[in-house]
Amino acid sequence: MKTILAAQTMDIPDGVKVEIKAKQIRVTGPRGQLTRNFKHLNLDFQIIEGGKKLKVEAWFGSRKTMAAIRTALSHIQNLINGVTKGFRYKMRFVYAHFPINAIISSSNDNIEIRNFLGEKRVCMLMI
Repeated sequence: MKTILAAQTMDIPDGVKVEIKAKQIRVTGPRGQLTRNFKHLNLDFQIIEGGKKLKVEAWFGSRKTMAAIRTALSHIQNLINGVTKGFRYKMRFVYAHFPINAIISSSNDNIEIRNFLGEKRVCMLMI
């Protein structure tokens, strides 16, 4: 069964600016700017209450479309967290048979990877 109109809203914190242009969301905050494309979703995005809230609507949606509303809001919330708090990704090396050795150079601009898949050559990655 299709729902005629489903909508959810989310608050936009102070110091964060959200711009919408053709389902392309741009979030700007103190730590920079992030963009995300939602053209593949059949949703309507609106900024309401003078830039304080974001509203996502789906007209005549199925069950999957209703789930996409909350998913889109979660993605936008992650964008807001990225431009306010930031994030850190820690790289981990995992091996199954050949033990990998990774060494950071003394100038902190290269990573030397040795014994990758049993290879004799050294792989150099730029940071």
